[in-house]
Amino acid sequence: MTTRATRGMLFATYQLTVLLGVLFMPVALLARRLGVPVPYGRVVERLGDRLDE
Repeated sequence: MTTRATRGMLFATYQLTVLLGVLFMPVALLARRLGVPVPYGRVVERLGDRLDE
């Protein structure tokens, strides 16, 4: 069982990760165009799964 503080920290980390994803979208699109894989979706998905626990 997680405490309220832990859930709050996970939520804040999740929100920060989503914000960074939005801010770095142009970089990710350019990287994709150049053929460089960007595994950002996995980070957001893992944090979301952890938050749902």
